[in-house]
Amino acid sequence: MSPVSPVFFCIGLCVLKASQAQSDPFPKPSLLAQPSSLVPLGQSVTLRCHGPPNVDLYRLENLESGNYKDENILSIATMKADNAGRYRCSYQNGSLWSPPSDQLELVATGVYTRPSLLAHPSSAVLPGRDVTLQCRTQYSFDGFVLYKEGDTGPYKRPEKWYRADFPIITVTAAHSGTYRCYSYSSASPYLWSAPSEPLVLVVTEPSATPSQVPTEVPSPATEPSATPSQVPIEVPSPTTGFAHQHYYAKGNLVRICLGAMVIILLVGILVEDWHSRKKCLTHRIRAMQRPLPPLPLV
Repeated sequence: MSPVSPVFFCIGLCVLKASQAQSDPFPKPSLLAQPSSLVPLGQSVTLRCHGPPNVDLYRLENLESGNYKDENILSIATMKADNAGRYRCSYQNGSLWSPPSDQLELVATGVYTRPSLLAHPSSAVLPGRDVTLQCRTQYSFDGFVLYKEGDTGPYKRPEKWYRADFPIITVTAAHSGTYRCYSYSSASPYLWSAPSEPLVLVVTEPSATPSQVPTEVPSPATEPSATPSQVPIEVPSPTTGFAHQHYYAKGNLVRICLGAMVIILLVGILVEDWHSRKKCLTHRIRAMQRPLPPLPLV
């Protein structure tokens, strides 16, 4: 078998590269929503397709309805439920089309009433501890989304039984921030509720231990405090001492009288109980001494 000629090898490589360029000639465009892809009902939003310069034609498609527009900008003045869905865009140069952009999910919010967002056990957490953010609603939604202000994407966790739990394990300072959650039904994944009230998660630093509390050291310029030997000892006067003795004696006398009364009362109760027991015993003895009834005749 003769070796392959270098000329034929180069020709084959060039054909392969040409076929690859023919199948994917242009870079993929990007599709963005301004100001956000989460749009409250009645608000405005603009979809903008970005591609290379000198493009002959842009096409922006709504994949839910199948409608499209041959422009790179789609302005929605008033957001409605019909506008929600998946969008993508592409562009054309000559007779060739670029690959489509990544799909953009345009969501209408405020379709349903807002859920509630709670932190368990508390919204103030020590570093290293765990916390769970619970999104609850009165309806049987099976989709919940948690957003944190400043993050580019949401945390999604579909869950039934009217709530979703978003556990945060080993909390750090980076988890501090403001959170909101949404609820929706998987049957209409682009129609969401209004956002919950904001929940502020605070990661608190542990309080200083007693050994870490700084002690105040007197400066050389200040007068040194008196030592225990220099502190004058207040000696009570004889009149004051007599008044204190009289007060304590009076209190002891009252205590003695109360104790005597309690003892007398207990003695009376015991005597009364003894007399009652004696009466019962006497009655029982007399009953036993009564004559037996006569025997029946045979």
